[in-house]
Amino acid sequence: MIDFIEGQVAYIETDSVVLVTNGVGYRIFSGNPFYYRQGEKNTVRIYTHHYVREDAIHLYGFKARSERDLFRKLLDVSGIGPKGALAITSAGTPEQIISAIRLENIDFLTRFPGIGKKTAQRMVLDLKDKLKSVPIMDTSVVMVEGEPQAEDGTSLFNAFDEPKQEAMEALGALGYSPAEIQKVMKKLEKDGADLASTDKIIKRALQLFLTT
Repeated sequence: MIDFIEGQVAYIETDSVVLVTNGVGYRIFSGNPFYYRQGEKNTVRIYTHHYVREDAIHLYGFKARSERDLFRKLLDVSGIGPKGALAITSAGTPEQIISAIRLENIDFLTRFPGIGKKTAQRMVLDLKDKLKSVPIMDTSVVMVEGEPQAEDGTSLFNAFDEPKQEAMEALGALGYSPAEIQKVMKKLEKDGADLASTDKIIKRALQLFLTT
């Protein structure tokens, strides 16, 4: 079992980051691979889950052990595969997700892509007792405030076409529909924050998916 990998970020794709260590490049699937852009060419540590099935061997990566551990618990729920579990752990913090399961907040859980009412109910049934001993530190959601402005007072959102496009592709890889993505992008354009990086756009978009 590979618990984590330390290495240099070689390059980033829409759904994954390639980490080089000892001359080997490991492709690690991530819900927000652009988070690691800041560490490009530097040594970073990514906590991993080694997923094996008959037709594929994949590595899924997380910046914190708590995210990886929750991902593994979600895989035990009938109807949730690695893509769905990755989308859930990417959009919400472990504290938010665990709190929603404990409180049987079905409405919150169905906001994740691919999670219908039956699957959300299954999450509660399968995981509520298993998560009783897990501490909840913070269930707050950071809201987006303020829109970046140029000196002439116009929105800067259109100045960041490349990170915006990368973010839209990454959100699509998580399972959000084009209509959902366009809706949240319009919301970001209206009341966004710092949208100069793909990582920040993805983070803000995921927060809005859970709060609107």
